[in-house]
Amino acid sequence: GAPVVAFCRIDDGPIRLREPVMAPDALIIQDPTLLHQVDVFGGLVPDGYVVINTARSFEELGLSEFLAGFRRERLCTMAATELALKHVGRPVPNAALLAAFAAVSGRISLDSVNAAIRDRFPARIADGNVAAATEAYEFVQRGLQEVAHAEAD
Repeated sequence: GAPVVAFCRIDDGPIRLREPVMAPDALIIQDPTLLHQVDVFGGLVPDGYVVINTARSFEELGLSEFLAGFRRERLCTMAATELALKHVGRPVPNAALLAAFAAVSGRISLDSVNAAIRDRFPARIADGNVAAATEAYEFVQRGLQEVAHAEAD
């Protein structure tokens, strides 16, 4: 029931830091009900990435004003829980959210996400998660193309 915060550091080299991340480069928000209850955006760097698990837009979430200073191509909402239900049969949005982050950030590849899923889970579980991750990645890529076209016009 209580809000949970988890941190993950991504780097090409060894990571020796063990303290909490105070100025994150990215946020992946699994539970959009926390958006107006907890300061989930606290410390987010101005050119950071935001992925939120919801079918609603940033405007519908009441975040337009706050996110106006952020780069639109680094912001993404997607219905990860629905993708998980469709492909896995359970409301476990992790794989879809990770793939959405991969698509929006370019920091990790979809192949890496899918390889990690296959390495961690037995085939019967991995297959559905890979399908959810792939669909999420493609969804975000299409959205990024739309943003690029809109900015070009």
